[in-house]
Amino acid sequence: MNTSSTQCGCPGQIAGDFSRRSFLKNSSAGFGWLALSGLLADRVVADGQKTVQAHSFARAKNVVLCFMDGGPSHVDTFDPKPELTKREGQAIGAAAVSKRSQSSADRVWLRCPWKFNQRGQSGLWVSDLFPHIAGVADDICVVRSMLGELPLHGQQALLMHTGRITGQAPSFGAWVSYGLGSENQNLPAYVLLNNDWVPNGGLENFGSSFLPASHQATTLRPAGAPVDNIIPSDPRDLQQRKLALLAEQDREFAHQSADTRAIEGAIAGYETAFRMQSTVPELSDISKEPAHIRKLYGVDASDEHQRLYATQALRARRLVESGVRFVEITCPSFDGNNSPWDQHGLLKQNHEKNARVTEQSVAALIIDLKQRGLLDETIVVWAGEMGRTPHTPRVTPDCGRDHHVNGYSIFMAGGGFKGGITFGETDDFGNSVIENQIDIHDIHATILHQLGIDHERLVFRHGGRDQRLTDVHGRVVHEILA
Repeated sequence: MNTSSTQCGCPGQIAGDFSRRSFLKNSSAGFGWLALSGLLADRVVADGQKTVQAHSFARAKNVVLCFMDGGPSHVDTFDPKPELTKREGQAIGAAAVSKRSQSSADRVWLRCPWKFNQRGQSGLWVSDLFPHIAGVADDICVVRSMLGELPLHGQQALLMHTGRITGQAPSFGAWVSYGLGSENQNLPAYVLLNNDWVPNGGLENFGSSFLPASHQATTLRPAGAPVDNIIPSDPRDLQQRKLALLAEQDREFAHQSADTRAIEGAIAGYETAFRMQSTVPELSDISKEPAHIRKLYGVDASDEHQRLYATQALRARRLVESGVRFVEITCPSFDGNNSPWDQHGLLKQNHEKNARVTEQSVAALIIDLKQRGLLDETIVVWAGEMGRTPHTPRVTPDCGRDHHVNGYSIFMAGGGFKGGITFGETDDFGNSVIENQIDIHDIHATILHQLGIDHERLVFRHGGRDQRLTDVHGRVVHEILA
């Protein structure tokens, strides 16, 4: 590729005198693009003239992000606060008011409706809301000191996925795809296992923005045909002839274009789609999974949402086994209008429903990866875009919690993260961070580090500057790494 557009980019870059235009001109009908990316998948281009090994030793090869859209309550899951029980119903006062959450001095503290217990050999605190995740407590690393920017779903979801509250930047998965390439040329490097709900912030959460289009997420549906047109309507030889014609037309157009990245993305998309037709239907079909694995995930649960989420979680394991670099699973929305974990009212009822739908499958994914020897090289991330306020306008049977970004919890498992630990602290009420404050840029930097990528060197030239996932922020949090 033309190295004027990329500095220390990705394995898919081509060193030496191979420009985009000459590559497109000389490739065989466009095929071989992804194959070459795969051959270079353990290398990065340092200066456009030579290739070097990846930035550092990689502890992990894959990421599975379990996105809990809407913001699970940190004080009801992993951050116990006995003081909330003692002070429930009392006004929080002016000192507890924060510009980063929905708060006012006359709001009152709200206790956790579930009991907390220490779990596993590590004694990690997990509430009764998560009985299955409690069973894998010794495998998870809980960060209790996350700090966001704005108490708004769209901005926080974009921040989590793209590193910017404004979006207009590649998603985390797209950067991983760009940085590592694909391990399986029959599959995209970045797959979104959607549950018929697009989070606030829209599809920008999963896009490639200024990176080549081939790095955006490929979406698999939870039910029915996983991808449109995945079953070919033409015989294979006819398809190949059509693709060859398209590639020839694209090559001709490339001669007239100053920037061929869009053309490369189109060709890569054609090739990936062609190969996916022989791979995705079989990979998506979980019917042949053993009964004990289906039971582990909850695939045959009575709740439809739980069945669909379990199906996607099981597919996530199959995708990781097949070499997909980055997989994201989204949550279903019960009414199709609101973010799943966004419980401004009916906290107990709706958090319990969200937990019932998702937490068994998340725990099963960790267990299944571990028993197959894959957890050491796979990072499982459980995270919402924010937490929930430890206070409410008034305590009533149907009250809830509001948006809270100045102290919340996420967890990681596998991939060289320490298990059975917590990192960081919030105050006695879970209202603000008091120790080891970190933000999503730090999490991005740390996960990239475990994948063997220096977040400051994974860049792409755009808009007159070298862009990166962490922008001008981010540090590797070595304290949570084994």
